[in-house]
Amino acid sequence: MNRFKQLTEMSRFVTIVLCATLVLASCDKKDKQETVVKSGTAGNLIWKITDDGTLTINGTGEIPNYGFDLNYDYHYAPWYEYRSSIYALVIENGVTFIGNCAFLDCSNLTSVTIPNSITSIGHSAFNNCSDLTTVTIPNSVTDIGDYGFQNCCGLISVTIPNSVTNIGYCAFLNCSGLMSIIVDVANNAFCSENGILFNKAKTTLIQYPARKIGAYIISNSVTSIGNGAFAHCSGLTSVTIPNSVTYIGMGAFFCCSGLTSLIIPNLVTSIESEAFRYCNDLVSVTIGNSVTRISYYAFANCSSITEVISQGTTPPMVSTYAPSFDGINVAACTLRVPEASIDAYKAATSWGVFGNIVAIE
Repeated sequence: MNRFKQLTEMSRFVTIVLCATLVLASCDKKDKQETVVKSGTAGNLIWKITDDGTLTINGTGEIPNYGFDLNYDYHYAPWYEYRSSIYALVIENGVTFIGNCAFLDCSNLTSVTIPNSITSIGHSAFNNCSDLTTVTIPNSVTDIGDYGFQNCCGLISVTIPNSVTNIGYCAFLNCSGLMSIIVDVANNAFCSENGILFNKAKTTLIQYPARKIGAYIISNSVTSIGNGAFAHCSGLTSVTIPNSVTYIGMGAFFCCSGLTSLIIPNLVTSIESEAFRYCNDLVSVTIGNSVTRISYYAFANCSSITEVISQGTTPPMVSTYAPSFDGINVAACTLRVPEASIDAYKAATSWGVFGNIVAIE
């Protein structure tokens, strides 16, 4: 009888120990999943980073603006020092605004959850989030700020909802993996065609996806090519700019290393700064007869250029402070101009340095 009692007591003890072990293991697992490694406040909001690399932001109100203030002092987001260990971002419902530079340099960030309470994405909010592969912009967002997703090299596709009325300067600049930008057909401000972003009327080409390759013929409806529209499109082998185009923006074809020739149409009056800088394979450039100004570094570092054809009877004004043709061996280049204007080009600053100035054939 005593022996039976001993066995019973031992069985009960083992059962209790096993149950306790399972409970502790379960608690340990739960604690491990939810362990907060860092937390704090951002304006009226609360943020925390758990040990799985998830940054969660909750509360009611705005994620503050960071970056330079009015005194030119720079302020980083409070989670900036942990940026390399942030892999996921969850913004909870109630947050209304993603501030400037909020997630700048979070290079290991791969996924983002943006709630329907967000109405605006600030300047450089996701700049340099190079591992970000996908992002869903909710229908509540009306504004995407300048450089909002610049250098998000992992992005393959972006969908712009019908609510967006403003897309800032170079919002998707140097997204080298980007194949397409899709716009909701109900959007009244923007549209897309073959993955290329335009304004609704298709008069302004805003962004050509950097991963696209081959030749591209711009539609005759286009009158303006936006700032940085083709920047870093290294797979672009040729582009046909129609005579309808009157404006080519700053850095529009920056670092399009696959281009070998270029014709700037006659209605364009100004070639903006760095418009064709670092187009390393560019050999020949034709400048239309209405161009009166070539801004700083417009063709800088286009080291393969051997021929420039300028059709204007009056030599366009060229930047000398930041030379428009910096990094080009102009002494070895042929400059072709209207025959009656040869002497004017030879006498003009920055044109007379071309080694061979001859008439257009």
